[in-house]
Amino acid sequence: MIVVDKNTFEEEVLKANGWVLVDYWSDGCEPCKALMPDVEELAKKYEGKVKFCKLNTTKARRLAISQRVLGLPTIALYKDGQKVDEVTKEDATKANIEAMIEKHI
Repeated sequence: MIVVDKNTFEEEVLKANGWVLVDYWSDGCEPCKALMPDVEELAKKYEGKVKFCKLNTTKARRLAISQRVLGLPTIALYKDGQKVDEVTKEDATKANIEAMIEKHI
């Protein structure tokens, strides 16, 4: 997984061609940390089809708000720089993330 921050987000996500999944998380979000191994597993499964990134919103709050991330965890799927879908909070499960990916790619 590519770790992005407010300096690299635009290049890695918004200017990227194809599918990019962004895992929005923060240091104080226990559900986010619990979900991380599942997201990393999906990153291996979809390698070559979807670019997986993670953004720690603790250090990029304005960026998260600009992407309309209002609750954590949020897993968002982008296509050619446009957000096409997301799962948030209780809906952010491995099964739901995988279903979202399968629905689009």
